[in-house]
Amino acid sequence: MRTAHLLVLVGPALLLGGALFGQHVFGLYPCELCMYQRWPHAAALAIGTIALLVGGAPRRAAVVLAALAVLASGAIGAFHAGVEYGWWTSPLPCTAVETGTSGDFMRDIMAAPIVRCDAAAWELFGISLAGYNAIFSFLIGGMALWLMNRNSRRRWQK
Repeated sequence: MRTAHLLVLVGPALLLGGALFGQHVFGLYPCELCMYQRWPHAAALAIGTIALLVGGAPRRAAVVLAALAVLASGAIGAFHAGVEYGWWTSPLPCTAVETGTSGDFMRDIMAAPIVRCDAAAWELFGISLAGYNAIFSFLIGGMALWLMNRNSRRRWQK
């Protein structure tokens, strides 16, 4: 269970940290769907941190819940990647506004970049950031659940 717990703490922290780094260092502003992918990672971090404070069955339940949150982010990422590749359309307006801090609210809004959900801000090997989030989130969440299931089976076989 220790490895699964580590996965649901480190994995979302790296993915969320990478998204924030890309936003603030490289100017890869998030769209609305990008922002929705971040919330489950934040939830997984909070639940995983709470799991550090409890033991036994509540800890196992918290780790499973954190893994499910990571999988939820992966599902949103997969949906977002599909929107970017044109496989389906988004029910959202597909724009987001990042306001500045110059003190002139209207000028900040007018100068803010318009970020579309259906256009990938960055790709590597034809996979967008949303696609990578989906891949890594499914791997992290799936591996954590697999480890938890494997540990449960061993406990019952004894």
